[in-house]
Amino acid sequence: MTPAHENDRAFSPDDLAELERLLSADRERTVRRMAALGRDVTSIVETTQLGANDDEHDPEGSTIAFERSQASALLASASAHLAEIDAALSRLGKGDYGRCEDCGEPIAHERLRAQPAARRCIGCATRAAR
Repeated sequence: MTPAHENDRAFSPDDLAELERLLSADRERTVRRMAALGRDVTSIVETTQLGANDDEHDPEGSTIAFERSQASALLASASAHLAEIDAALSRLGKGDYGRCEDCGEPIAHERLRAQPAARRCIGCATRAAR
Protein backbone atom coordinates (compact mmCIF):
# COMPACT_ATOMS: atom_id res chain seq x y z
CA MET A 1 0.00 0.00 0.00
CA THR A 2 1.31 3.46 -0.92
CA PRO A 3 1.46 6.01 1.90
CA ALA A 4 -0.75 9.09 1.59
CA HIS A 5 2.34 11.26 1.11
CA GLU A 6 4.77 9.05 -0.77
CA ASN A 7 7.14 11.91 -1.49
CA ASP A 8 8.48 12.56 2.00
CA ARG A 9 12.05 12.92 0.78
CA ALA A 10 13.62 16.32 0.31
CA PHE A 11 14.19 17.54 -3.21
CA SER A 12 17.71 17.13 -4.49
CA PRO A 13 19.52 20.13 -5.97
CA ASP A 14 18.97 18.54 -9.42
CA ASP A 15 15.23 18.20 -8.72
CA LEU A 16 15.02 21.85 -7.68
CA ALA A 17 17.01 22.97 -10.73
CA GLU A 18 14.67 21.00 -13.00
CA LEU A 19 11.58 22.48 -11.35
CA GLU A 20 13.04 25.98 -11.54
CA ARG A 21 13.66 25.47 -15.28
CA LEU A 22 10.06 24.30 -15.71
CA LEU A 23 8.75 27.34 -13.84
CA SER A 24 10.97 29.72 -15.83
CA ALA A 25 9.92 28.19 -19.15
CA ASP A 26 6.24 28.38 -18.13
CA ARG A 27 6.76 32.01 -17.11
CA GLU A 28 8.30 32.88 -20.48
CA ARG A 29 5.42 31.19 -22.35
CA THR A 30 2.86 32.96 -20.18
CA VAL A 31 4.45 36.38 -20.68
CA ARG A 32 4.49 35.83 -24.46
CA ARG A 33 0.86 34.66 -24.38
CA MET A 34 -0.15 37.73 -22.37
CA ALA A 35 1.56 40.02 -24.87
CA ALA A 36 -0.26 38.34 -27.76
CA LEU A 37 -3.60 38.49 -25.94
CA GLY A 38 -3.00 42.14 -25.09
CA ARG A 39 -2.42 42.85 -28.78
CA ASP A 40 -5.62 40.95 -29.60
CA VAL A 41 -7.67 42.97 -27.11
CA THR A 42 -6.19 46.22 -28.41
CA SER A 43 -6.92 45.20 -32.00
CA ILE A 44 -10.51 44.28 -31.17
CA VAL A 45 -11.07 47.56 -29.32
CA GLU A 46 -9.57 49.54 -32.21
CA THR A 47 -11.76 47.65 -34.69
CA THR A 48 -14.90 48.50 -32.73
CA GLN A 49 -13.87 52.16 -32.51
CA LEU A 50 -13.35 52.35 -36.28
CA GLY A 51 -16.58 50.54 -37.11
CA ALA A 52 -20.19 51.16 -36.38
CA ASN A 53 -20.98 51.69 -32.73
CA ASP A 54 -24.48 50.24 -33.10
CA ASP A 55 -23.88 46.64 -31.97
CA GLU A 56 -27.62 46.00 -31.82
CA HIS A 57 -28.02 46.43 -35.58
CA ASP A 58 -24.53 45.39 -36.65
CA PRO A 59 -24.50 41.68 -37.60
CA GLU A 60 -20.88 41.47 -36.40
CA GLY A 61 -21.56 43.36 -33.16
CA SER A 62 -22.23 40.36 -30.94
CA THR A 63 -19.27 38.48 -32.42
CA ILE A 64 -16.92 41.39 -31.73
CA ALA A 65 -18.26 41.76 -28.20
CA PHE A 66 -17.82 38.01 -27.63
CA GLU A 67 -14.25 38.07 -29.01
CA ARG A 68 -13.36 41.03 -26.80
CA SER A 69 -14.86 39.34 -23.76
CA GLN A 70 -13.13 36.03 -24.51
CA ALA A 71 -9.73 37.65 -25.13
CA SER A 72 -10.08 39.71 -21.95
CA ALA A 73 -10.97 36.59 -19.93
CA LEU A 74 -8.00 34.70 -21.37
CA LEU A 75 -5.72 37.63 -20.54
CA ALA A 76 -7.03 37.72 -16.94
CA SER A 77 -6.48 33.95 -16.64
CA ALA A 78 -2.93 34.23 -17.98
CA SER A 79 -2.24 37.10 -15.57
CA ALA A 80 -3.45 34.98 -12.63
CA HIS A 81 -1.28 32.08 -13.82
CA LEU A 82 1.73 34.39 -14.02
CA ALA A 83 1.10 35.45 -10.42
CA GLU A 84 1.03 31.75 -9.41
CA ILE A 85 4.32 31.13 -11.21
CA ASP A 86 5.94 34.15 -9.56
CA ALA A 87 4.69 32.99 -6.16
CA ALA A 88 6.17 29.52 -6.80
CA LEU A 89 9.51 31.07 -7.82
CA SER A 90 9.42 33.14 -4.63
CA ARG A 91 8.75 30.02 -2.54
CA LEU A 92 11.62 28.30 -4.34
CA GLY A 93 13.94 31.18 -3.44
CA LYS A 94 12.85 31.09 0.22
CA GLY A 95 13.14 27.32 0.49
CA ASP A 96 9.38 26.82 0.98
CA TYR A 97 8.73 25.31 -2.44
CA GLY A 98 7.14 21.88 -2.72
CA ARG A 99 5.13 21.91 0.53
CA CYS A 100 1.34 21.85 0.52
CA GLU A 101 -0.05 25.16 1.75
CA ASP A 102 -2.97 23.34 3.44
CA CYS A 103 -1.49 20.29 5.19
CA GLY A 104 2.22 21.16 5.09
CA GLU A 105 3.19 17.79 3.64
CA PRO A 106 5.51 17.53 0.63
CA ILE A 107 3.91 17.79 -2.80
CA ALA A 108 4.81 14.81 -4.98
CA HIS A 109 7.64 15.52 -7.41
CA GLU A 110 5.51 14.10 -10.24
CA ARG A 111 2.75 16.62 -9.47
CA LEU A 112 5.23 19.47 -9.47
CA ARG A 113 6.64 18.29 -12.79
CA ALA A 114 3.13 18.38 -14.26
CA GLN A 115 2.11 21.61 -12.49
CA PRO A 116 5.24 23.40 -11.27
CA ALA A 117 3.25 26.21 -9.63
CA ALA A 118 1.07 23.80 -7.61
CA ARG A 119 0.41 24.99 -4.06
CA ARG A 120 -1.37 21.89 -2.79
CA CYS A 121 -0.76 18.16 -2.73
CA ILE A 122 -3.22 16.07 -4.75
CA GLY A 123 -5.28 15.14 -1.67
CA CYS A 124 -5.76 18.75 -0.56
CA ALA A 125 -6.32 19.99 -4.12
CA THR A 126 -9.02 17.36 -4.59
CA ARG A 127 -10.75 18.37 -1.34
CA ALA A 128 -10.50 22.07 -2.26
CA ALA A 129 -12.13 21.42 -5.65
CA ARG A 130 -15.25 19.89 -4.09
